[in-house]
Amino acid sequence: MRLTQVLPPTACDFETLKYGLTQYNESFTGTVFREKIAAFVKDDKDVVVGGVLGEIHWNWLHIQGLWLDESIRKEGWGTKLLAHVERYAVSKNTLNIRLETTSFQALDFYIKLGYAVFGELPNMPQGYTSYFLQKTLSVTAK
Repeated sequence: MRLTQVLPPTACDFETLKYGLTQYNESFTGTVFREKIAAFVKDDKDVVVGGVLGEIHWNWLHIQGLWLDESIRKEGWGTKLLAHVERYAVSKNTLNIRLETTSFQALDFYIKLGYAVFGELPNMPQGYTSYFLQKTLSVTAK
């Protein structure tokens, strides 16, 4: 046995760790439905100008990022993207959503859409605060 240096993992090593962790967790939870999801806003030339990335896991949707090009901000696309993935989550019997945002990003936007802060991490990144938010959907969101 030996301990390796801290380095970026190979794809194979990363997948080995992920598989081992999944096997351990599912020995308690049973097989878990997982799905990576995304939805995009594309312009008339089919160029991505915004989108949302997420993953459904343990009956929660984790929104990993939402981005809109400056040219389409304040036009309602963020609200449309979130509503779109929320409806999709409900169709997969996933009624809980979590996400992170920082103080220079979109905290007020998410709160306006019904997300509630459940945690804060100061100086993440340095000089800013990261906020952890959640929302519970109703089955009528379909």
